[in-house]
Amino acid sequence: MSRPRKRSLTLAGHRTSVTLEDEFWHAFRDCARREDLPINTLAARIDAERDPQIGLATAIRLHVLRDLQTRLSGA
Repeated sequence: MSRPRKRSLTLAGHRTSVTLEDEFWHAFRDCARREDLPINTLAARIDAERDPQIGLATAIRLHVLRDLQTRLSGA
């Protein structure tokens, strides 16, 4: 597994940074492609829907996990 990397995203007009492992960045980009959304749009949606006590990086990891679980259960 790779070391976490910080990347910048724009959410609702403001810049923020999120730290994820490369594997999660790749999987997150794949989720955005499958949903036909720019990565910033998907991140903004996840940010808006998350529990305020859960960090954005965790919410993104959980989104990636749920996406994988959904795809595996449909296989």
